[in-house]
Amino acid sequence: MQRRLFTEDHEIFRDAFRKFQEKEVTPNHAQWEKQGIVPREVWRKAGEQGFLCTWMPEEYGGSNADFLYSVIIAEEAARVGNHGFALSLHSDIVAPYIWSFGTEEQKKRWLPGCVSGEKILAVAMTEPGAGSDLASLRTTAIRRNGSYVINGQKTFISNGLLSDIVIVAAKTDPNAQPAHSGVSLLVVEREAKGFKRGRRLEKMGLHAQDTAELLFEDCVVPQQNLLGEEGAGFVYLMQKLQQERLMCAVGAQAASEKVLDDTMVYVKERVAFGKPISKFQNTRFKLAEVATEIEVGRAFVDKLIREHMAGEEIIKETCMAKYWITETHKKVVDECLQFFGGYGYMLEYPIAKAYLDARVQTIFAGTTEIMKEVIGRRMGL
Repeated sequence: MQRRLFTEDHEIFRDAFRKFQEKEVTPNHAQWEKQGIVPREVWRKAGEQGFLCTWMPEEYGGSNADFLYSVIIAEEAARVGNHGFALSLHSDIVAPYIWSFGTEEQKKRWLPGCVSGEKILAVAMTEPGAGSDLASLRTTAIRRNGSYVINGQKTFISNGLLSDIVIVAAKTDPNAQPAHSGVSLLVVEREAKGFKRGRRLEKMGLHAQDTAELLFEDCVVPQQNLLGEEGAGFVYLMQKLQQERLMCAVGAQAASEKVLDDTMVYVKERVAFGKPISKFQNTRFKLAEVATEIEVGRAFVDKLIREHMAGEEIIKETCMAKYWITETHKKVVDECLQFFGGYGYMLEYPIAKAYLDARVQTIFAGTTEIMKEVIGRRMGL
Protein backbone atom coordinates (compact mmCIF):
# COMPACT_ATOMS: atom_id res chain seq x y z
CA MET A 1 0.00 0.00 0.00
CA GLN A 2 1.32 3.40 -0.95
CA ARG A 3 1.16 5.66 2.10
CA ARG A 4 0.51 9.36 1.68
CA LEU A 5 1.01 10.47 5.25
CA PHE A 6 4.64 11.48 5.07
CA THR A 7 6.52 14.36 3.45
CA GLU A 8 10.11 14.40 2.23
CA ASP A 9 11.17 15.87 5.60
CA HIS A 10 9.53 12.95 7.39
CA GLU A 11 11.42 10.47 5.23
CA ILE A 12 14.72 12.26 5.88
CA PHE A 13 14.00 11.92 9.59
CA ARG A 14 13.12 8.25 9.13
CA ASP A 15 16.44 7.63 7.42
CA ALA A 16 18.31 9.40 10.23
CA PHE A 17 16.56 7.32 12.89
CA ARG A 18 17.26 4.12 10.96
CA LYS A 19 20.96 4.99 10.94
CA PHE A 20 20.84 5.73 14.67
CA GLN A 21 19.34 2.30 15.33
CA GLU A 22 21.84 0.58 13.02
CA LYS A 23 24.67 2.14 15.00
CA GLU A 24 23.39 2.30 18.57
CA VAL A 25 20.58 -0.24 18.95
CA THR A 26 20.83 -3.29 16.69
CA PRO A 27 24.46 -4.22 17.53
CA ASN A 28 23.77 -3.96 21.26
CA HIS A 29 20.21 -5.21 21.68
CA ALA A 30 21.18 -8.83 22.36
CA GLN A 31 23.43 -7.72 25.21
CA TRP A 32 20.67 -5.51 26.59
CA GLU A 33 18.37 -8.53 26.58
CA LYS A 34 20.88 -10.48 28.66
CA GLN A 35 21.27 -7.58 31.10
CA GLY A 36 17.54 -6.84 31.22
CA ILE A 37 18.09 -3.10 30.87
CA VAL A 38 19.18 -0.45 28.38
CA PRO A 39 22.20 1.73 29.30
CA ARG A 40 21.43 5.32 30.24
CA GLU A 41 24.02 6.58 27.78
CA VAL A 42 21.87 5.41 24.86
CA TRP A 43 19.02 7.58 26.12
CA ARG A 44 21.36 10.56 26.19
CA LYS A 45 22.56 9.82 22.65
CA ALA A 46 18.96 9.66 21.47
CA GLY A 47 18.30 13.00 23.13
CA GLU A 48 21.36 14.60 21.58
CA GLN A 49 20.19 13.58 18.11
CA GLY A 50 16.63 14.79 18.61
CA PHE A 51 14.82 11.46 18.90
CA LEU A 52 13.12 12.07 22.27
CA CYS A 53 9.88 14.05 22.63
CA THR A 54 10.16 15.38 19.08
CA TRP A 55 6.80 17.15 19.47
CA MET A 56 7.98 19.26 22.40
CA PRO A 57 8.08 23.04 21.80
CA GLU A 58 11.51 24.54 21.26
CA GLU A 59 11.38 26.47 24.53
CA TYR A 60 11.67 23.15 26.36
CA GLY A 61 14.35 21.77 24.06
CA GLY A 62 12.16 19.99 21.52
CA SER A 63 11.70 20.36 17.78
CA ASN A 64 7.97 21.22 17.78
CA ALA A 65 7.50 18.39 15.28
CA ASP A 66 4.15 16.87 14.34
CA PHE A 67 2.83 13.52 15.53
CA LEU A 68 4.11 11.73 12.43
CA TYR A 69 7.66 11.94 13.77
CA SER A 70 6.52 9.91 16.78
CA VAL A 71 4.84 7.45 14.43
CA ILE A 72 8.07 7.04 12.48
CA ILE A 73 10.07 6.27 15.64
CA ALA A 74 7.52 3.68 16.78
CA GLU A 75 7.42 2.03 13.37
CA GLU A 76 11.17 1.88 12.88
CA ALA A 77 11.77 0.61 16.41
CA ALA A 78 9.27 -2.20 15.81
CA ARG A 79 10.85 -3.13 12.49
CA VAL A 80 14.23 -3.88 14.05
CA GLY A 81 12.75 -5.66 17.06
CA ASN A 82 13.75 -2.84 19.41
CA HIS A 83 11.39 -3.61 22.27
CA GLY A 84 13.80 -2.73 25.06
CA PHE A 85 14.57 0.89 24.37
CA ALA A 86 11.12 2.26 25.28
CA LEU A 87 11.24 5.52 23.33
CA SER A 88 7.51 5.78 22.65
CA LEU A 89 6.62 5.08 26.26
CA HIS A 90 8.88 7.92 27.39
CA SER A 91 8.07 10.43 24.66
CA ASP A 92 4.49 9.80 23.62
CA ILE A 93 2.80 8.18 26.61
CA VAL A 94 4.35 9.63 29.79
CA ALA A 95 5.75 13.04 28.81
CA PRO A 96 2.36 14.30 27.52
CA TYR A 97 0.97 14.11 31.07
CA ILE A 98 3.49 16.70 32.23
CA TRP A 99 2.97 18.82 29.13
CA SER A 100 -0.84 18.80 29.36
CA PHE A 101 -1.43 18.96 33.09
CA GLY A 102 1.75 20.42 34.58
CA THR A 103 2.24 23.99 35.72
CA GLU A 104 4.72 26.19 33.89
CA GLU A 105 7.17 25.72 36.74
CA GLN A 106 6.81 21.92 36.49
CA LYS A 107 7.31 21.99 32.73
CA LYS A 108 10.48 24.04 32.99
CA ARG A 109 11.76 21.83 35.79
CA TRP A 110 11.22 18.44 34.12
CA LEU A 111 10.64 18.63 30.38
CA PRO A 112 14.09 19.78 29.14
CA GLY A 113 15.66 16.75 30.83
CA CYS A 114 13.07 14.49 29.18
CA VAL A 115 14.07 15.85 25.76
CA SER A 116 17.82 15.54 26.42
CA GLY A 117 17.59 12.01 27.81
CA GLU A 118 18.95 13.07 31.19
CA LYS A 119 15.58 12.31 32.79
CA ILE A 120 13.90 9.00 31.94
CA LEU A 121 10.15 8.67 32.47
CA ALA A 122 7.76 6.01 33.74
CA VAL A 123 4.11 5.91 34.72
CA ALA A 124 2.96 3.80 37.69
CA MET A 125 -0.67 2.76 37.61
CA THR A 126 -0.78 -1.04 37.93
CA GLU A 127 -0.74 -2.65 41.36
CA PRO A 128 -0.63 -6.30 42.45
CA GLY A 129 -4.40 -6.21 42.94
CA ALA A 130 -5.41 -3.51 40.46
CA GLY A 131 -4.69 -3.55 36.75
CA SER A 132 -7.31 -2.16 34.40
CA ASP A 133 -9.63 -1.34 37.32
CA LEU A 134 -8.07 1.95 38.44
CA ALA A 135 -10.87 2.59 40.91
CA SER A 136 -9.45 -0.29 42.97
CA LEU A 137 -6.08 1.38 43.57
CA ARG A 138 -4.81 0.91 47.12
CA THR A 139 -1.79 3.23 46.97
CA THR A 140 -2.54 6.36 48.97
CA ALA A 141 -1.11 9.86 49.00
CA ILE A 142 -2.16 11.77 52.10
CA ARG A 143 -1.41 15.45 52.62
CA ARG A 144 0.73 16.12 55.66
CA ASN A 145 2.72 19.24 56.61
CA GLY A 146 2.80 20.70 53.10
CA SER A 147 3.72 17.40 51.44
CA TYR A 148 2.10 14.20 50.23
CA VAL A 149 3.02 10.96 51.96
CA ILE A 150 2.67 8.02 49.60
CA ASN A 151 2.25 4.42 50.73
CA GLY A 152 1.69 1.48 48.42
CA GLN A 153 3.17 -0.79 45.80
CA LYS A 154 3.21 -0.75 42.00
CA THR A 155 4.11 -3.58 39.66
CA PHE A 156 4.83 -4.26 35.97
CA ILE A 157 6.33 -0.78 35.64
CA SER A 158 8.27 -0.33 32.39
CA ASN A 159 11.45 1.76 32.87
CA GLY A 160 10.96 0.95 36.54
CA LEU A 161 14.68 0.82 37.33
CA LEU A 162 15.91 3.47 34.90
CA SER A 163 13.28 6.08 35.60
CA ASP A 164 14.18 9.41 37.17
CA ILE A 165 10.62 10.74 37.09
CA VAL A 166 7.62 8.52 37.82
CA ILE A 167 4.04 9.67 37.46
CA VAL A 168 2.21 7.78 40.21
CA ALA A 169 -1.54 7.25 40.38
CA ALA A 170 -2.64 7.25 44.02
CA LYS A 171 -5.70 7.93 46.09
CA THR A 172 -5.55 11.31 47.78
CA ASP A 173 -9.06 10.68 49.11
CA PRO A 174 -9.43 6.97 49.90
CA ASN A 175 -13.07 7.47 50.95
CA ALA A 176 -14.22 9.32 47.81
CA GLN A 177 -17.36 8.16 46.05
CA PRO A 178 -17.33 7.19 43.29
CA ALA A 179 -13.94 5.65 44.07
CA HIS A 180 -12.15 6.91 40.96
CA SER A 181 -12.87 10.52 41.94
CA GLY A 182 -10.29 10.21 44.70
CA VAL A 183 -7.41 9.38 42.34
CA SER A 184 -4.67 11.95 41.76
CA LEU A 185 -1.38 12.00 39.84
CA LEU A 186 1.85 12.81 41.66
CA VAL A 187 5.36 13.13 40.28
CA VAL A 188 7.89 11.14 42.27
CA GLU A 189 11.54 11.90 41.57
CA ARG A 190 14.39 9.41 41.89
CA GLU A 191 15.79 10.84 45.12
CA ALA A 192 12.44 11.03 46.96
CA LYS A 193 12.66 9.78 50.54
CA GLY A 194 10.82 6.47 50.98
CA PHE A 195 10.83 5.62 47.25
CA LYS A 196 12.36 2.20 46.65
CA ARG A 197 12.85 0.01 43.59
CA GLY A 198 11.78 -3.58 43.95
CA ARG A 199 13.09 -6.49 41.93
CA ARG A 200 13.48 -6.50 38.18
CA LEU A 201 10.76 -8.79 36.89
CA GLU A 202 11.64 -11.74 34.65
CA LYS A 203 9.33 -11.71 31.64
CA MET A 204 8.40 -14.02 28.78
CA GLY A 205 9.46 -11.41 26.22
CA LEU A 206 10.62 -7.79 25.99
CA HIS A 207 13.75 -8.90 27.81
CA ALA A 208 15.73 -5.71 27.21
CA GLN A 209 13.05 -3.50 28.73
CA ASP A 210 13.49 -3.17 32.48
CA THR A 211 10.20 -3.89 34.22
CA ALA A 212 10.11 -3.61 37.98
CA GLU A 213 8.15 -3.31 41.18
CA LEU A 214 8.10 0.10 42.85
CA LEU A 215 7.66 0.52 46.60
CA PHE A 216 6.48 3.60 48.47
CA GLU A 217 6.99 3.52 52.23
CA ASP A 218 6.07 6.86 53.77
CA CYS A 219 7.44 8.39 50.58
CA VAL A 220 7.45 12.16 50.92
CA VAL A 221 6.94 14.36 47.87
CA PRO A 222 6.33 18.11 47.97
CA GLN A 223 2.79 19.34 47.43
CA GLN A 224 3.94 21.16 44.27
CA ASN A 225 4.56 17.74 42.67
CA LEU A 226 0.83 17.23 42.32
CA LEU A 227 0.10 17.04 38.59
CA GLY A 228 -3.00 19.04 37.75
CA GLU A 229 -5.87 19.08 40.22
CA GLU A 230 -6.34 16.80 43.17
CA GLY A 231 -8.94 14.13 42.43
CA ALA A 232 -8.70 14.57 38.66
CA GLY A 233 -6.17 11.80 38.05
CA PHE A 234 -8.64 9.30 36.63
CA VAL A 235 -9.93 11.85 34.13
CA TYR A 236 -6.37 12.73 33.08
CA LEU A 237 -5.51 9.07 32.55
CA MET A 238 -8.60 8.56 30.41
CA GLN A 239 -7.77 11.60 28.30
CA LYS A 240 -4.34 10.24 27.38
CA LEU A 241 -5.36 6.67 26.64
CA GLN A 242 -6.41 7.54 23.08
CA GLN A 243 -2.85 8.30 22.06
CA GLU A 244 -1.38 5.49 24.14
CA ARG A 245 -3.57 2.87 22.48
CA LEU A 246 -2.97 4.33 19.04
CA MET A 247 0.78 4.08 19.61
CA CYS A 248 0.35 0.43 20.60
CA ALA A 249 -1.47 -0.20 17.33
CA VAL A 250 1.19 1.67 15.32
CA GLY A 251 3.98 -0.48 16.77
CA ALA A 252 2.10 -3.78 16.41
CA GLN A 253 1.17 -2.99 12.82
CA ALA A 254 4.77 -2.25 11.86
CA ALA A 255 5.95 -5.39 13.65
CA SER A 256 3.47 -7.51 11.68
CA GLU A 257 4.69 -6.04 8.42
CA LYS A 258 8.29 -6.83 9.34
CA VAL A 259 7.44 -10.43 10.25
CA LEU A 260 5.70 -10.90 6.90
CA ASP A 261 8.68 -9.41 5.04
CA ASP A 262 11.09 -11.77 6.81
CA THR A 263 8.84 -14.76 6.18
CA MET A 264 8.51 -13.96 2.48
CA VAL A 265 12.29 -14.07 2.15
CA TYR A 266 12.54 -17.34 4.07
CA VAL A 267 9.84 -19.28 2.21
CA LYS A 268 11.50 -18.43 -1.10
CA GLU A 269 14.84 -19.74 0.14
CA ARG A 270 13.78 -22.83 2.11
CA VAL A 271 13.55 -25.94 -0.06
CA ALA A 272 11.40 -28.99 0.75
CA PHE A 273 10.61 -31.90 -1.53
CA GLY A 274 12.75 -30.38 -4.24
CA LYS A 275 11.23 -26.90 -4.45
CA PRO A 276 10.96 -23.69 -2.41
CA ILE A 277 8.12 -23.94 0.10
CA SER A 278 6.70 -20.73 -1.40
CA LYS A 279 5.55 -22.91 -4.33
CA PHE A 280 3.20 -24.98 -2.17
CA GLN A 281 -0.45 -23.97 -2.23
CA ASN A 282 -0.71 -23.99 1.58
CA THR A 283 2.11 -21.45 1.82
CA ARG A 284 0.53 -19.16 -0.74
CA PHE A 285 -2.92 -19.38 0.83
CA LYS A 286 -1.69 -18.79 4.40
CA LEU A 287 0.50 -15.85 3.44
CA ALA A 288 -2.27 -14.41 1.29
CA GLU A 289 -4.51 -14.41 4.36
CA VAL A 290 -1.80 -12.83 6.51
CA ALA A 291 -1.00 -10.17 3.91
CA THR A 292 -4.68 -9.27 3.55
CA GLU A 293 -5.17 -8.80 7.29
CA ILE A 294 -2.03 -6.68 7.47
CA GLU A 295 -3.20 -4.53 4.57
CA VAL A 296 -6.57 -3.95 6.22
CA GLY A 297 -4.81 -3.04 9.46
CA ARG A 298 -2.55 -0.55 7.72
CA ALA A 299 -5.51 1.29 6.16
CA PHE A 300 -7.26 1.48 9.55
CA VAL A 301 -4.20 2.63 11.51
CA ASP A 302 -3.29 5.33 8.99
CA LYS A 303 -6.88 6.59 9.03
CA LEU A 304 -6.74 6.91 12.82
CA ILE A 305 -3.37 8.67 12.69
CA ARG A 306 -4.89 11.35 10.45
CA GLU A 307 -7.95 11.72 12.66
CA HIS A 308 -5.87 11.89 15.85
CA MET A 309 -3.70 14.60 14.33
CA ALA A 310 -6.86 16.52 13.42
CA GLY A 311 -7.83 16.54 17.09
CA GLU A 312 -10.84 14.25 16.72
CA GLU A 313 -12.12 12.15 19.61
CA ILE A 314 -11.62 8.58 18.45
CA ILE A 315 -11.63 6.72 21.76
CA LYS A 316 -13.84 3.91 20.44
CA GLU A 317 -11.83 3.57 17.25
CA THR A 318 -8.43 3.50 18.97
CA CYS A 319 -9.75 0.79 21.29
CA MET A 320 -10.81 -1.11 18.17
CA ALA A 321 -7.35 -0.67 16.70
CA LYS A 322 -5.54 -1.63 19.89
CA TYR A 323 -7.65 -4.78 20.18
CA TRP A 324 -7.72 -5.85 16.53
CA ILE A 325 -4.20 -4.91 15.45
CA THR A 326 -2.51 -6.52 18.46
CA GLU A 327 -4.62 -9.68 18.21
CA THR A 328 -3.80 -9.80 14.49
CA HIS A 329 -0.12 -9.38 15.31
CA LYS A 330 -0.21 -12.42 17.58
CA LYS A 331 -1.88 -14.41 14.81
CA VAL A 332 0.54 -13.19 12.14
CA VAL A 333 3.61 -14.16 14.16
CA ASP A 334 2.16 -17.58 14.98
CA GLU A 335 1.22 -18.30 11.36
CA CYS A 336 4.57 -17.13 10.03
CA LEU A 337 6.65 -18.97 12.63
CA GLN A 338 5.18 -22.26 11.38
CA PHE A 339 6.94 -21.82 8.03
CA PHE A 340 10.32 -21.74 9.75
CA GLY A 341 9.83 -25.22 11.17
CA GLY A 342 12.24 -26.08 13.98
CA TYR A 343 14.31 -23.01 13.25
CA GLY A 344 11.34 -20.87 14.24
CA TYR A 345 11.70 -22.23 17.76
CA MET A 346 15.34 -21.15 18.01
CA LEU A 347 15.93 -17.82 19.73
CA GLU A 348 18.73 -16.96 17.30
CA TYR A 349 15.99 -16.42 14.70
CA PRO A 350 14.14 -13.08 14.93
CA ILE A 351 10.81 -14.82 14.40
CA ALA A 352 11.16 -16.62 17.74
CA LYS A 353 11.83 -13.36 19.58
CA ALA A 354 8.95 -11.72 17.75
CA TYR A 355 6.68 -14.53 18.96
CA LEU A 356 7.66 -13.96 22.60
CA ASP A 357 7.45 -10.17 22.35
CA ALA A 358 4.05 -10.26 20.65
CA ARG A 359 2.20 -11.96 23.50
CA VAL A 360 2.05 -8.97 25.83
CA GLN A 361 0.66 -6.65 23.15
CA THR A 362 -2.91 -7.73 23.90
CA ILE A 363 -2.38 -7.17 27.63
CA PHE A 364 -0.64 -3.85 28.29
CA ALA A 365 -2.33 -0.46 27.84
CA GLY A 366 -5.65 -2.22 28.41
CA THR A 367 -6.38 -5.86 27.68
CA THR A 368 -8.35 -7.00 24.66
CA GLU A 369 -11.29 -7.67 26.97
CA ILE A 370 -11.20 -4.12 28.35
CA MET A 371 -11.00 -2.74 24.80
CA LYS A 372 -14.14 -4.66 23.86
CA GLU A 373 -15.89 -3.39 26.98
CA VAL A 374 -15.07 0.23 26.11
CA ILE A 375 -16.16 -0.30 22.51
CA GLY A 376 -19.44 -1.83 23.64
CA ARG A 377 -20.20 1.05 25.99
CA ARG A 378 -19.36 3.58 23.29
CA MET A 379 -21.85 1.76 21.07
CA GLY A 380 -24.51 2.40 23.70
CA LEU A 381 -24.71 -1.19 24.88
